[in-house]
Amino acid sequence: MLAHRQLLAKRTQGKVDVLFLGNSITRRWGATDSPDFLAHWKQTFHGWNAANFGWGGDRLEHMLWRIANGELDGVHPRIIVIEGGTNNVGTVPGGDERVDNIARGYRALVELCRRKAPNATIIVTGIFPRNDHMAVLPEIVRINAQVAQLADGQMIRYININDALADANGNLLEGMTVDRLHLTVKGYQAWADALQPLLTSILGPPAPFDLAPPPTGDPSARRP
Repeated sequence: MLAHRQLLAKRTQGKVDVLFLGNSITRRWGATDSPDFLAHWKQTFHGWNAANFGWGGDRLEHMLWRIANGELDGVHPRIIVIEGGTNNVGTVPGGDERVDNIARGYRALVELCRRKAPNATIIVTGIFPRNDHMAVLPEIVRINAQVAQLADGQMIRYININDALADANGNLLEGMTVDRLHLTVKGYQAWADALQPLLTSILGPPAPFDLAPPPTGDPSARRP
């Protein structure tokens, strides 16, 4: 709830043309408590008015709740980048039911974002390989295959950077993560390489100035 209140305030503090919705992998990229990642975020998105609405630990249902409860209201982004599902996958395989449930969660999140921001292009990012629990990798592949089918090539796009992050067996390449899960600057650069051409095609080249809301930190760290 602390994070939700922080993000409700953030949506009114600047202009948002690109809104990132995700879990801790998204949050770390543009947060004040990760200065190296924040510097890379600014370098990557300056001039596109990009706002980071990722939050640590979020599952798809949490993102649905946050959007349903106001975080997208009045924002009117031109692009929404969705990254999620990692925490839904968890640490042990869950079988067909979990795969289908996560794919349905993605579909519900895309549909809600479309209702809240009907003019926005939605870019759905495939779940990244997690090497902290290798047994779930086959399910990530299956989920991504279902999520890819949401794309219509126009208002809903799909990107998958896993070939840039890992080998054909899902083993992460050297230097892509800090803990076999969360990305390094090198990993974020692979994501940026996939996003920047899409942002340019939809928004045009970045402006020389940026009006995005200021970055936020981790409010839980400030609790007494």
